[in-house]
Amino acid sequence: MTIEVAMLISGVSLAFGIYTGITNLKRNQKTDTKQDTAELTTVIVKLENIGNGISEIKSELTNVKNDSKEDRERIIRLEELTKQAHKRLDNIELYKKNE
Repeated sequence: MTIEVAMLISGVSLAFGIYTGITNLKRNQKTDTKQDTAELTTVIVKLENIGNGISEIKSELTNVKNDSKEDRERIIRLEELTKQAHKRLDNIELYKKNE
């Protein structure tokens, strides 16, 4: 009878050990899933922030290009006006020399 009691205790201990192991495994999986979800959410938020930053940079770059284009057009106009002013000054100098 002592062998049967020992086997019974061993069987109960084995069953309890298996039950505890499975319970801990499930709990660890749930914890790991929560941590993975939190990390993934953090990564997604950071990627969205990077995407927003890139959009802002593109917008600013477009504005800089437009400003540069406007400045180029102004410089061209000023060069034309300068040429015309030089021609007028040259004509005035010629007129004064001929007087």
